[in-house]
Amino acid sequence: MNNDDHDDDHDDHAELSARIDRTNELLHRMLAEVAKTPSTHAIFVDAGYLYAAAGRLVAGTEDRRSYELDAEGLIEALIDKARTIFADSRLLRVYWYDGARRRIHTIEQQSIAELPDVKVRLGNLNANNQQKGVDSLIRTDLESLARHRAISDAALIGGDEDLVSAVEAAQGYGARVHLWGIEAPEGRNQAEPLLWEVDSQRTFDLDFFKPYVARRTAASYEASAGARPTREDVRFVGAQIAAKWLAARGREALVELLPGHPYLPGSVDQDLLVEAEGLLQYSLRGQSELRRALRDGFWEHLQTQY
Repeated sequence: MNNDDHDDDHDDHAELSARIDRTNELLHRMLAEVAKTPSTHAIFVDAGYLYAAAGRLVAGTEDRRSYELDAEGLIEALIDKARTIFADSRLLRVYWYDGARRRIHTIEQQSIAELPDVKVRLGNLNANNQQKGVDSLIRTDLESLARHRAISDAALIGGDEDLVSAVEAAQGYGARVHLWGIEAPEGRNQAEPLLWEVDSQRTFDLDFFKPYVARRTAASYEASAGARPTREDVRFVGAQIAAKWLAARGREALVELLPGHPYLPGSVDQDLLVEAEGLLQYSLRGQSELRRALRDGFWEHLQTQY
C-alpha cells in the first residue's frame, strides 16, 4: 500500500468518526429534549352524562330545561382540578362532547366553543333528545391523541359502558385513562365495566357542583333587563373586585394564585362572577366575551400589585 492509499484510508476513517460524533451529538440533544418535555393531559367531557348527573345531584332533575348549568365556570373548575391532580403535566385542551340537531351548535354550545382551550365536538340529537355518535367521537379522539403521543393522561367524565372501547384503545398506545364521575344520590351512574377498565377513578360531590348548577327561577338579573355593559365596564368591575379580594386576603394568597394564570380556581371564579353580576345588575351567564373581560380586569389589577 502506498502512502496515498494510506492517507485516503485515514481520511475516510476520520470522516466516519466525525459523522458518528455528529450523530451521537444529535441523539443526545434529542434525548435531552424528550427528558425536558412535560407530560400532557386532556379532559374529555361527555356533556350528556354531566348534565344529567349534575342536574340530578343538585337540582333533583335530569331535564336540562329545569336548571341552569354554568358550563364556563365548571370547565374552569375542572381545569383547576386537573392542574392539581396532574401536577407535573400541561393541559392540551378540554374536549366537550354534546348532541345537537343536525350537528348545528346551539347558542350555549357556541359560547362553550369560544372558550380558550376548549374544543366542542357534536354528535346528533334524535327526536327523543338522545345523543347519537358521541361515544364514537370520544373513542376517535382518545385513540388518535394516544397514538400520536399527544397526551400521557386522559381525564374522562362519562358513565356509558360504550366508552370501554375508547379506554382500551387509548391504553393500547400507552396513555393512562382516569375516570371522573359525579356523585349519585342513589346507586351508581357509571357502568361497572367502565370502572373496571380505567387506570384510576374519582367522584366529585355535591359541594363541587353546587356553585355551577341552579334550578331555573325568576332571575335576579335578566340579561334583557338593562343595557348590556361594555367590555371596559366589565373589565373595570373585575379590577374593583380584585382590589377588594387582595385587601381581604393579602399578598400570600396572591402569590398562590399567580402561577395559575390565566385560570382562576373554581371557587374564586364563581365568587367573581356572582359579585360582578351584583355590581352590574346584569347576568353574565352565557356571555363568554364579557366573562373573559371580567377575568382580564381581575388579573390585570392583581399583576400590577405583585
